[in-house]
Amino acid sequence: MQRVCFQLQVKPDRLAEYRERHAAVWPDMLEALHASGWRNYSLFVRPDGLLVGYVEVTTTIEDAQAAMAATEVNARWQAEMGEFFVDLDGAAPDTGFLRLEEVFHLEDQLAAASSSTTGTSAPGTTAPSPTDHSDSAAAASRRTEGDPA
Repeated sequence: MQRVCFQLQVKPDRLAEYRERHAAVWPDMLEALHASGWRNYSLFVRPDGLLVGYVEVTTTIEDAQAAMAATEVNARWQAEMGEFFVDLDGAAPDTGFLRLEEVFHLEDQLAAASSSTTGTSAPGTTAPSPTDHSDSAAAASRRTEGDPA
């Protein structure tokens, strides 16, 4: 499972309508997202239009995007949603977002801490010390670059 966080900018004068559209997303769009491996997908918006999205995908974000691109409903949805955003430079909202780097994940660090205190690190690996963040940073970097978590 890969975790992805991203941001877009909704035109502030279109926020009310954007919220309305997402209060009742088309059932076939919801089904397509689920079938394409999108899980735990949430969108958050500030009053100035800053939109932050979070999704977990069963493969990679690139594979999940490709699966959605192959659906007819996604083409219709992206065409309608594109007018709500600024600075997409011709890209569809589902590909024109700015991906954010994950720098912390509670469960990853708890697992690392647990394995270092119980001495159950995987063969050939060492658990990071409480002050050594290189392993978790490297894992976060790999997830950001598209490798599965």
